[in-house]
Amino acid sequence: VQLQASGGGLVQAGDSLRLSCAAFGRSFSAYNGGWFRQTPGKAREFVAGISWSGTNLYYSDSVKGRFTISRDNAKSTLYLQMRGLKPEDTAVYFCATTLRFDSMYERDFTSWGQGTLVTVSS
Repeated sequence: VQLQASGGGLVQAGDSLRLSCAAFGRSFSAYNGGWFRQTPGKAREFVAGISWSGTNLYYSDSVKGRFTISRDNAKSTLYLQMRGLKPEDTAVYFCATTLRFDSMYERDFTSWGQGTLVTVSS
């Protein structure tokens, strides 16, 4: 699966933003999906995950209640709706897919998008 993330930008604290991740190639619906983020000098951090069917969702504590992950298998697209953005959410956001169920570990994700930058000003 090839992935292409988009939707990043510069927003103010408290604003909302929706990231998209378009998938190309092999059947997207067979894969579980996830979003990670990374800031300079730090390891990539798990943000949210979703099962192949979209029925199982899981989040990091830092975004729980503010971010929502979803997918549209008919459009081969993964989404991350972000609300109540904070300056500490500033990062490059990556989408990824895995055959592992319920994984939050970078090593389990085998396909990655190129990343989209989200900058939240205070």
